[in-house]
Amino acid sequence: MVSTGKGRTTCRYFLPGDSTIVYSSTHVASPPCSPIPQKEDYGNKYIWQVYKGYDIFVADIKGNQLKKLTFETGYDAEPTDSPKGDKIVFTSTRTGDLELFTMNIDGSNIQQVTNELGYDGGAFFSPDGTKLIFRSSRPKTVQEIKEYKDILAEGLVQPTNMELYTCNIDGSELTKITDLGSANWAPFFHPSGKKVIFSSNHKSKHSFNLFMINIDGTGLEQISYDRVFDAFPMFSPDEKKMVFSSNRNNNGSGNHDTNLFIADWVE
Repeated sequence: MVSTGKGRTTCRYFLPGDSTIVYSSTHVASPPCSPIPQKEDYGNKYIWQVYKGYDIFVADIKGNQLKKLTFETGYDAEPTDSPKGDKIVFTSTRTGDLELFTMNIDGSNIQQVTNELGYDGGAFFSPDGTKLIFRSSRPKTVQEIKEYKDILAEGLVQPTNMELYTCNIDGSELTKITDLGSANWAPFFHPSGKKVIFSSNHKSKHSFNLFMINIDGTGLEQISYDRVFDAFPMFSPDEKKMVFSSNRNNNGSGNHDTNLFIADWVE
């Protein structure tokens, strides 16, 4: 175990050198695990928790807790670092909305990246460290905006309608690269930097499969064809392997157990 064993932990990522990790946890603000909201209290809609006790920490691979990087009240989570080894991108509610921020690897020089209403999260750097890919819900109608703000005030988001965006690390050249409807999320750059792999249920509301798209939004291609859940795809730096999460081993049992799978990647 590399976390403390207290609170809730999520969103871990290796820092340069592979001897330390950056991750998110509530173990300082709320050592006991925070309660899980019940879907029936929200019309049985699918919701995620964005606990305000989340902060970002650094630990080594032996579990020694080395540093706390964020200190603002609210949700600070979803950190990943640049291949250049100089920046971390993360999602925060410090402005009252779920926006992307960057900071130096030591937690200094925090800069806001996005500033439009909606949940911006799950960001990763491009292989050259110049761009970001992320998922976003952007409510537009009066009803959508009200619902988004109401449940965010309770520390929740409803991630059922998200599209993918790219931008430079300073937030410039913001570009929407999918317009598929439903939930398009968990994006990760192909090692070439020219394509993105992601998970989507736009073809079937009841199953998530992996898709690939060019960073200009062209060339959509389906990669997996499961009837369950495939998500969180990532490439090895040498482009030879892909790792992803899937529920495919449940054998019709009706449960939602998720396991990791590795596949050869052949262009």
